[in-house]
Amino acid sequence: METTSILEQATKSNSKPSADVVVAALLAAEKSAKKTKTRYAFNQLTGHWQLCFITGTKKTRKKAGIVLGAGRYIPQWIAKISIAYAAEPVAEGEENSEIGRVENSVKVGTMELTLSGPTKFLPNNILAFDFTRITVKLLGKTVYQGSIRGGESREAEFLSLSVGKQAFFAYFLVEDGIIAARGRGGGLALWGRV
Repeated sequence: METTSILEQATKSNSKPSADVVVAALLAAEKSAKKTKTRYAFNQLTGHWQLCFITGTKKTRKKAGIVLGAGRYIPQWIAKISIAYAAEPVAEGEENSEIGRVENSVKVGTMELTLSGPTKFLPNNILAFDFTRITVKLLGKTVYQGSIRGGESREAEFLSLSVGKQAFFAYFLVEDGIIAARGRGGGLALWGRV
């Protein structure tokens, strides 16, 4: 089965391939992207994505033990974890093609926690980001919203910081329905479009 179709199947709710097959497909897609030097644009990432599958590094797997293993599907009945990217408007009717916003949401039962902040997309398919704001909702109503970890000052300096000082994802597969990346910590992640 082709790598992309394996990963597409992994984002669907029925008949998922085994975790080992998904990890192998992610590694194959990453290797292929390095060979072909495919370049993506930030607008290909904009939209809402559901986290479907993650791996950790060998170090984090050792710490987590059997909980994470070599790779794991995110059980949708426990929590819904999603990420959304939007381009940042710079002038009326214009968008900066490399700068945007991210929202990372975790919904468990009736509670939803969302971290948000600025992003910048670099020519080497690296999307740097920082979480500077938090929103907590209960039963769909906002119960808390505000800056976190010096959010306002961190946002002001975000664009001038080097990627080495920021969290990031290195995207190696961007399709209409799926995206995949390696995080700064070395783990792999696969999302399906919502």
